[in-house]
Amino acid sequence: MTIKERYTKLIEYFEQERPDAQSELRYEDPFQLLVAVILSAQCTDKRVNMVTPALFEAYPDAHAMAAASVEEIYEYIKSVSYPNNKSRHLSGMSRKLVSDFGGEVPDDVALLQTLPGVGRKTANVVAAVFFNQSVMPVDTHVFRVSERIGLTTKSKTPLQTELTLEKHIPAEKIPIAHHWLILHGRYVCTARSPHCKECGICSICRYYNNHTNHTNQ
Repeated sequence: MTIKERYTKLIEYFEQERPDAQSELRYEDPFQLLVAVILSAQCTDKRVNMVTPALFEAYPDAHAMAAASVEEIYEYIKSVSYPNNKSRHLSGMSRKLVSDFGGEVPDDVALLQTLPGVGRKTANVVAAVFFNQSVMPVDTHVFRVSERIGLTTKSKTPLQTELTLEKHIPAEKIPIAHHWLILHGRYVCTARSPHCKECGICSICRYYNNHTNHTNQ
């Protein structure tokens, strides 16, 4: 199977099975999405969704959060992973939004990365999910699933994976493909023991076919 055939079949499958795939984080505007994505680093979306309603009620926008102390923000997010770092990041991010961007979240990936706590993946999530830009955020799920299926080959870094996926996936499909790969990795192609028997794309999966061929010999 050629790499092009694999991508084509993958896209055809998910367009049929997950046509409405979207983020499991709850948000209403780009500021809330940015906050939620910062909180989601090494933390489940379910946990983030438990803390954000009260956080957003207290700090509905960048101006409100910028006026809060790190300690006050911490009290709302202390049940997520790394709350000390994240409360500092949220405070710094909000203040920079106010001072440099009038409190509005920029739609430019490079500008987003000037904000405290915002790396390339977080910037790409906001750009893809809210602004529907053709950028591919690569988290641990996307990195793992892409290599397993055979969308990438011996990819060493998230950036390598990102550029490979963006090269082979049609630009207009990249934002939703991000969700396809994340959700597939979260619920089917799990890290320790992938649920291959429940997977609808095992026929094109390099891992499955190599593993099956090996065990049948």
